[in-house]
Amino acid sequence: VQLVESGGGLVNPGSSLTLSCVASGFPFSRYYMWWVRMVPGKQIEWVSRIAPAGYAVYADLVKGRFTMSRDNAENTVLLKMDNLKPEDTAVYACAKGRVPNSGSAYDYWGQGTQVTVSS
Repeated sequence: VQLVESGGGLVNPGSSLTLSCVASGFPFSRYYMWWVRMVPGKQIEWVSRIAPAGYAVYADLVKGRFTMSRDNAENTVLLKMDNLKPEDTAVYACAKGRVPNSGSAYDYWGQGTQVTVSS
């Protein structure tokens, strides 16, 4: 399994970024995928989750600002982040479900990409 994220950076509050994750080594189209974020000293936090068919759900902290999508032909998930806030600063990683067609838990995530929101 390999998950490779990209697209992070340093942006001003109110800006937008789109993160990308390319997956390989497993039947991507059968798996739920997550975006999670990590801040040193805090528990890993789930941001969004998308079903194999493309229905996405979001954590309350990002609902209305972030949009997750997937392209099963390209084994890719995206996270479009709008109206970024300083509290969104974190390492963002994509994660795969533990078993096919189940949204109950994830078991593997990539190295992540750093997002820093600061003026």
